[in-house]
This record gives sequence, structure tokens and C-alpha cells, in this order.
Amino acid sequence: MCAKATSRIRLGIGVTSPALRSAPAAASGLASLNALAPGRIICGVGTGNTARRTLDMRPTTAARLENFTAALQDLCAGRSTEYREGDRVRDIRFLHTGAHVNTADPIEFVVAALGGPKAAAVAGRRGAGLISVGLLDPTAWHALHDARRHAAQATPHGPDSLTGSRADSYVVTSLHVLDEGEDPHGDPARDATGHLVMSLLAFAADTPAFAEQLGPEEGEAVRRLLDRRGTTSTAPDRHTKLYPNYLGRIAPQDRDLVLPSLMNTLALVGTRDDLLTRITALEQAGIGELLIQPVIDPPTEMAQLAKLLT
Repeated sequence: MCAKATSRIRLGIGVTSPALRSAPAAASGLASLNALAPGRIICGVGTGNTARRTLDMRPTTAARLENFTAALQDLCAGRSTEYREGDRVRDIRFLHTGAHVNTADPIEFVVAALGGPKAAAVAGRRGAGLISVGLLDPTAWHALHDARRHAAQATPHGPDSLTGSRADSYVVTSLHVLDEGEDPHGDPARDATGHLVMSLLAFAADTPAFAEQLGPEEGEAVRRLLDRRGTTSTAPDRHTKLYPNYLGRIAPQDRDLVLPSLMNTLALVGTRDDLLTRITALEQAGIGELLIQPVIDPPTEMAQLAKLLT
């Protein structure tokens, strides 16, 4: 419906993962979407950090991520690629063409940057962009872009070179424009940004090594979350307690877990001038597009973003 009703907006999936979908299945879906919205499809690829954890499984490796990305790029461009199941390896390609798939118009690929420099290097070698959630630190983005650029420069370019591929950077966040005199950490701001904060706390609760790197206040919030959900960081069924309603609107009783420090780190909260300053800094760090995930009143929140950027 979105593809047929629009002509300019780009469409696609935030991230898929080699541990959850096979390359031919994922590529088939993407190429079919590309037939409906030629040249407007984006595919994010990652290690499955959250999706895998909801199954109490570990994310996949950067090497497997790179192989998966390469296979998607090959198939979606009409090329053959190597496909492996166990010890059996075959070259595969799309067998149905015509109106079913579009391999002529390019599909944009972006690599989830949670893996840091390793993920950025994969993006560089594959001529792909980067996407991250709640990463609003311009210094961190400069480092990621440096890693991507260095990897790209060190990669030999063959006949199917990806050097001309689109390689933008995207950041997913939430937005709350403060009214005059409004508390930046009041209930409306916490409700608009709490889903991002709670996602980080859930990850920390599921990953003790990460939780140990947090400050005292944030560590206490992780402990309160575990207690509130009735689980521990080592319980075998913790994934069933930590991930329900993941990235959904938070419950009012969880507002106390939405700490100001994490709100300021992960989300855009402030006056119009404050937000424009932060957005400009991100743009200067190489961010090409903000992806806002509204959970309270999507039409109003998107209208706020449009007004902010005009």
C-alpha cells in the first residue's frame, strides 16, 4: 500500500539478520518490493542483537554479517552468489524475473552500527551505509565514518565494484519539542522518549558486562527493572520478561526508570533552538537522515519534526 500510494518516500526494513532469515528469502522480498517502488527500497542488515536476544540466542558474527550482506547485494543486483547449508555449497540466483522482481534499480543497504568499528568496516567493504539507534554523539559518528572510509579504501575494486553505491548514515531516535517553561524531564518528555531508554535498560539487564559499564544511577535502574520484571540477568527465561512491548509506549509506572541522563543521551529533547543545534552537529558528523519513532501521537510528533526542520 505504501509503495503504491507514494512516489518519493523510501521504504524498507530497519534491520534483518543472517541468523533469522536466509539470504535468498530476504533478497526475494526486497527485490519484490523494489518492483513496487523502484529505486526507493532500503535494507538494514545487522547481527540480530535484539531480535536474537528475544529468543535468548546470541547475535551472529561480523564475518557472517558481511557474507550475508554481500549475498543480498549480489542477488538484488541480478548476480549469482554462493549459498551454503552445512557442507553443501551452490551458486544461486533469481530464477523468476520480469514483473516479479526488480534487479535493475539499486537497493540501498545500511549496516547496523551497534558493532562499532567492526560493523563500520563491513559497511566500508560492502559500499553500504550505516544505521544506529539512539547514537547522538557526533564524536562517535566521526569515528564510525573514519572506520568505514578506511575499510573502503583498503578494499580492492573488481568489476562489480560498489563504490558508486549510496552510503548514507541514519540515526533512529525519538523527539520531544519542549513548550515554553516545560520540564525537560516531565511526564510528556519521558513518555515520548521512554521506549528508547527502556530498550537500553533491557539490553543492560540481559548483558551484565554492559551493565557494569554504566554509572551508579543507571546501574540501579537496571536492578530495579530486573526486580520489577521478576527476573535476573542470568535467569534462563529472562528474555520472556525483558522484551515484551520492546520499543513500545512505556507504562506510566515505569517512568521513574527513564533517567534524565539516558534521555539526553538517546533522544532529542529540548527547545527548538536546542534541537536545531544538536541536529546541525549530527549533520556535520555525517548523518544524512533522522528516523523518528513516535509512540504517543505519531501524526503530531511527525508534524513537530517537519516544522522543526523547515
